[in-house]
Amino acid sequence: MQQLQKQIIEEMKVAATINPKEEIRVSVDFLKNYLIKHPFLNGFVLGISGGQDSTLVGKLAQRAVAELNKEEDTNKYMFYAVRLPYGTQADEKDCQDAIEFINPTKVFTVNIKPAVNASVDSLVQAGVLVTDFIKGNEKARERMKVQYSIAGTYNLAVLGTDHSAEAVTGFFTKYGDGGADLTPIFRLNKRQGKMLLKELNCPEQLYKKIPTADLEENRPQLADENALGVSYEEIDDYLEGKIINKESSDKIESWYLKTQHKRNPPITVFDDFWK
Repeated sequence: MQQLQKQIIEEMKVAATINPKEEIRVSVDFLKNYLIKHPFLNGFVLGISGGQDSTLVGKLAQRAVAELNKEEDTNKYMFYAVRLPYGTQADEKDCQDAIEFINPTKVFTVNIKPAVNASVDSLVQAGVLVTDFIKGNEKARERMKVQYSIAGTYNLAVLGTDHSAEAVTGFFTKYGDGGADLTPIFRLNKRQGKMLLKELNCPEQLYKKIPTADLEENRPQLADENALGVSYEEIDDYLEGKIINKESSDKIESWYLKTQHKRNPPITVFDDFWK
């Protein structure tokens, strides 16, 4: 194993093998303990996209609040699922299936299209060239803004869906879906997330569907793997310490190095990055 691969695996905290039941317990206890240590909070909020990651995090969050309510004989703790379509979402049925599987305390639906379009229009009027890619990031940041507004209203913590196969490539929007209070599935790669959903009896179509951020209008439903130029299977193998072909390994390491800023807090004069 090359030194950089070893460094990345250590940073991403991925184990070569896992026990799905034990990992479910780790995440649920992590979420419960956070609420116990922060008694001013009433639970969690998360945007549900109908994909693997939000379905998994949503189910873990719902299990956490349900267990706490039972243990403390209360109904204080809640999980708020939020649908955040830009107009009409192509895979809306998957979203509804995910919500049915999760069975959250409450569901909000907020159409982000008017807000995103207003923001883009303001930029264009100011003379800023807004590409389709930049507009996609506007969508991601608007979705996170909505979640924080709901969190502030109901005293909730905002959950993130970042896992290690996503984190290593920086495949998230900075201060969009990358902005959250807790990331309960960081340490898992993509295939391990599937293992947890299978253990939780999730409908297969929700974790077997092709992963897509679906942010760009010129390339709708663009698969993550096409955007990255490397498959999740290869990323997962890399993070589990296996040897993969050099081209794919170089691609993963290139993504890791150029997206390092996304995984760090804002840089201060006390950091080494700028010197």
